[in-house]
Amino acid sequence: MVAVSMQQGNLLLQLYIQPKASRDQIIGLHGEELKIAITAPPVDGKANAHLTKYLAKAFKVPKGDITIVKGQMGRHKQVLIRDPKLIPATIQNLL
Repeated sequence: MVAVSMQQGNLLLQLYIQPKASRDQIIGLHGEELKIAITAPPVDGKANAHLTKYLAKAFKVPKGDITIVKGQMGRHKQVLIRDPKLIPATIQNLL
């Protein structure tokens, strides 16, 4: 499994999410996944909504272009970002 991959112009991320962090940030590799810290608690889908909003801002895409493919209820997620306009340096280095 690869943490970050491009597929036909779309970005596929294998993520490990750390909820209730002090700030939102892309941490880096965590095993074979990309670790992302978010401030939202893992309650009632708030963490997923916050993650989607954070990724949309980081990749300069509408929230609708981000899909959580796997892992709706867990810390391990697979996320698809359609046609990212910007790729943060941390992730660019992993491609």
